[in-house]
Amino acid sequence: MNNRLTRNLASASLGLSALCGLVFSGKAFSRLIDTGDICVETDFWRNPALVGELPVNPGVEGSGSAVRLCQEAPAVAQRVADLGSTLPWLLFGAIALLFFSRLLKVVVTEGPFTTKAAGGLTALGWLVTVGTPLTGLVAGWSHSWLVHSMAPIVDSGPEFSGPLVLTLAGLAGVVMGKVTQEGVRMREDLEGTI
Repeated sequence: MNNRLTRNLASASLGLSALCGLVFSGKAFSRLIDTGDICVETDFWRNPALVGELPVNPGVEGSGSAVRLCQEAPAVAQRVADLGSTLPWLLFGAIALLFFSRLLKVVVTEGPFTTKAAGGLTALGWLVTVGTPLTGLVAGWSHSWLVHSMAPIVDSGPEFSGPLVLTLAGLAGVVMGKVTQEGVRMREDLEGTI
């Protein structure tokens, strides 16, 4: 299946993977060396009737209905939580696009109905199935902890963020990879008997 569309899609997904990786690295580096305030938004006080000031720690400012909290001179743990709440989806995207690019490269060189292509589809499916909730948990829990570190009244605990429906797409990839693998095995058995 060496056609122009598949080759271009493989190249584009590899390029996007590299771009996501570079953006991830650049954002991580710039946030680690940044000495300024860190900010996070929370909807804990969505449409409240607040009287007086928000119950936040000293040095933290809050404003708006969906409150934006900004910490002056944040602690190292707050910086790490800020990274954990913003960067995991970029890393997940870079890795998923890399797996997709490798799958398409196998399809171009060996064809779509081979053991290697079926294994690549299964691996991509498992990556998306396991990686989506794991990435959502890391990002959500980091965000939750960061908000709690600035406003102790807000509970910190396991939270998910992002599109968890991608897990279904990952499961579909796993199933299709296994079906294709079984089809390849049956074709090889049939060719061996003729």
